[in-house]
Amino acid sequence: MKRLSMQDLRDILLGAAIVGTGGGGSLENGIKLVEGSFNEGYQFYLAGLSEIEDEALVGTPYGCGSISPLSEDQVEKYKNMYKIKYTAEMAAVNAIEEYLGEDLYGVVTTELGGGNMASALDVAARTGKPIIDADPAGRSVPCLQHSTYNLKGIPITPMGVADKLGDSMIFTEVESDERAEALARAAAVASFNHVGVVDHVARWKVIKNTLIKNTVTMCLEVGKIARIARNKNINFAYDIVEKFDGFIMFQGKVSKVCWEDKSGFTFGNIYIEGNGKYQNQNLRIWFQNENIISWKNGKVFVTVPDSINVVDNDKNMPLLNPYAKVGMEVTVFSLKAFEQWRSKRGLEIFGPEFFGYHVPYKKVEDILSPD
Repeated sequence: MKRLSMQDLRDILLGAAIVGTGGGGSLENGIKLVEGSFNEGYQFYLAGLSEIEDEALVGTPYGCGSISPLSEDQVEKYKNMYKIKYTAEMAAVNAIEEYLGEDLYGVVTTELGGGNMASALDVAARTGKPIIDADPAGRSVPCLQHSTYNLKGIPITPMGVADKLGDSMIFTEVESDERAEALARAAAVASFNHVGVVDHVARWKVIKNTLIKNTVTMCLEVGKIARIARNKNINFAYDIVEKFDGFIMFQGKVSKVCWEDKSGFTFGNIYIEGNGKYQNQNLRIWFQNENIISWKNGKVFVTVPDSINVVDNDKNMPLLNPYAKVGMEVTVFSLKAFEQWRSKRGLEIFGPEFFGYHVPYKKVEDILSPD
């Protein structure tokens, strides 16, 4: 196993936020969470897939809820109501371990994002477990059912859900992953827009072949590339698309942003007016927590499952929803979806149709060619 340094952790979280398609939780809060645990003396370990015994019990802890920020009044009101001092994700893991009468051996991050990657790392370190070098999404995703676990038919239960008020629940069975999503999201709405979840608690031999491999290492590499580019005042988007065979989609200035919280999600649109080689062109991105579908000059452009990632050019940092502001200079780039998502079943679960857009999926490489 690899012991992770604080620099490794920062690179992993930055990389996860960059490929997180605008969602996956707050990078700033994720770094604070992990730095706090690291400074308290907790150790972080990354385990390769071959290092896990088949009978090891593993789980996938994460946060569920809207990604939009709470107001100052809400923060002040809610903090006085919290009864637990640790994270809701930790509370969910504690609940499932107590229910099963067995501790997890290791954890899998549910997605690649600055917040949920940090949640998994924090739970792992504070409970003496490794984080496993894989995940079931290969990016950030809005719903529980958007996972390769679901794609392969692995049951989501047993599933633990908890909040910081001290409430916890165990789901021993659910009708479907879609039903699990509805139940967890309802709990989040009732709990100040956030609950901790741990799901797909199973023996390693059951889930190991369903996961997308080496994605934590990928985030480490993306983050390192971005850090080096930022130190040279270079837009890291170009280095990342070169390294990972991606595509620059657009560059310009944000002209309009609108969003709302609804049913435990943050829905919205970002409108961008092009500049440079994209002068007199425009791009619209629609998001449901994560960036889902785009239109260039009014025509459908890049869509899920391929990623749509936005860089704030002034800060040279990933732009997370819903923090876009009018006047921001941005670069938009895409990375190809992992092949699991491009299968017939993958597109049923996580293609444009799922989000109500009745358009055929077209691979990003068939839309764009390298600049």
